[in-house]
Amino acid sequence: MAHFGGSLFFCMFALNQIKSNKMKQILFDDDARSKLLDGIVLMAKAVKSTLGPQGGTTLIESSNHTRGITVTKDGVTVAKAIRFNDRVMDLAVRIMSEASERTASIAGDGTTTSILLAEQLAVIGADGIQDLNTTEVLRLLSKEIDRCEDELTEMSIEVTDDLLYHVANISSNNDTEMGQIIGDVYKAVGKNGIVTVEHSQTHKTSYEVTNGIKIDRGYSSPMFINDQRKDECVMEGVKVLVCDGEIGNILDIEGVLREVINNRDKLLIIAPCSVNVINTMAANVVKNGLKLCNISPPSFGYRQHELLQDIALSVGATYFSEKTGDDLSLITYSDLGTASRVIVGKDNTILVRDSDIGAEVEQRISELWEQHKLLENEGERDFVLSRIASLSGGIGVIYVGGNTDLEQKELYDRVEDAVCAVRAALSDGILPGGGVALRHLSNKYRDKVTMVDTSQDFVYHMLAVSLSSPFNVMLANSGMDYNDEAWSNKTPSYGMDFKTGECGDMIEMGIVDPTLVTKSALRNAASVASTILSTKTIIHNTDAAPSGPIISARPL
Repeated sequence: MAHFGGSLFFCMFALNQIKSNKMKQILFDDDARSKLLDGIVLMAKAVKSTLGPQGGTTLIESSNHTRGITVTKDGVTVAKAIRFNDRVMDLAVRIMSEASERTASIAGDGTTTSILLAEQLAVIGADGIQDLNTTEVLRLLSKEIDRCEDELTEMSIEVTDDLLYHVANISSNNDTEMGQIIGDVYKAVGKNGIVTVEHSQTHKTSYEVTNGIKIDRGYSSPMFINDQRKDECVMEGVKVLVCDGEIGNILDIEGVLREVINNRDKLLIIAPCSVNVINTMAANVVKNGLKLCNISPPSFGYRQHELLQDIALSVGATYFSEKTGDDLSLITYSDLGTASRVIVGKDNTILVRDSDIGAEVEQRISELWEQHKLLENEGERDFVLSRIASLSGGIGVIYVGGNTDLEQKELYDRVEDAVCAVRAALSDGILPGGGVALRHLSNKYRDKVTMVDTSQDFVYHMLAVSLSSPFNVMLANSGMDYNDEAWSNKTPSYGMDFKTGECGDMIEMGIVDPTLVTKSALRNAASVASTILSTKTIIHNTDAAPSGPIISARPL
């Protein structure tokens, strides 16, 4: 019996070893690159059909969405849904998806453009790079991409209120109603304000704007409520105490509390308090008519520390922290901050400052924007944005509705992209839209090309053809035509409205793209193309096909 058990154990061990040691297949040089290009071309064909105002939507079957169906014009959503039976082609899809996702995380839009540019650079590069020094070509390509970004920065113009609405309209696929809502929200919260998107509980789409510091914590006791109709504690002209250490005894703050009471001030304590302290304050509110309220500090860990620093800086309070060894018993009346109005609800608190933000707050906001540019993690980037919003005092929320779950999901994706695009436009400015800015660069490179027999000329040729592709694809999707000779002496911002067929100055017609979106799409596309063109060997698994939606390797 023991022998049988030992044999069974050996068989199970051998089976696990076979499962863990998957068979591999190796492809080299042209065979490897050819398979990657097949995947890129087919994926790009599916994605670029959505580009432009006349681009179509894509219907995706997926178990991850309501009723298993998603209707979208979002490039990164389409890219994520595509998987191939062929392992190498599927690798290409994953590489391309990474470019679009990175563009979306940095700029919030431009995913389709990024995929289209990557396809063109990779396909054109693969056709002629065999006869040249690959390393030199890729080095020169990187250098020219830097120059393109510099030229796009020079072409960029600052966003005015009117252009803000145009950016919102274009980014929401020419939905003027949604563009108006997004523009109104951003105009209300200001340049440093933050706009978020949430699902509405009704079929209507609406928004709300909070002009103040919003803290995701409510009152610690319902005894603090003084507005019974709304179940809120509302106070005007409030002193604010900010601390991350627990106030375990009311005597810990006796000195400052006595002065607050003598001056008949109102006090908001943002600090963890023991049950005894909360009950003591609540009893004084109810029986003696004192104007006191307590909320717990927001968030946890290092995020709590940073948020409390921001709150203290914003209201002009001294932040008492256990992490720096501060002794709360030493707090004085001058260490308290000031808010002109405080609204404390069950789940959140809003602090309205009594004056405009000062120089210290402006400096902190500037530092946070720099930090935001360096971060790659989306969660950390969003946290920094929320801190900026709290300091600047502008927070907007758009609640997206719909008559059906499917309609709400599609509209939510569009609004989310548009919100991110407007944010990018406000930070880095705008360019002529409709692919015109990139087409202008394409014409410059076309004039530089002589004979494509050197690495430098070949790079010029790659960019001359690739940079005009977004314009050409939008033109093809619209079914329109244009006279190229008639455009030869026009300004760099001259282009075509693919929705109406009208030609003119794109800025004046309100057809614009955020500079950050265009630059990010170009940079990430070049990165993916370089990865494909430098690939000489592919080692991949030969087991079963990947799970999820699969499309055929045959042309659509």
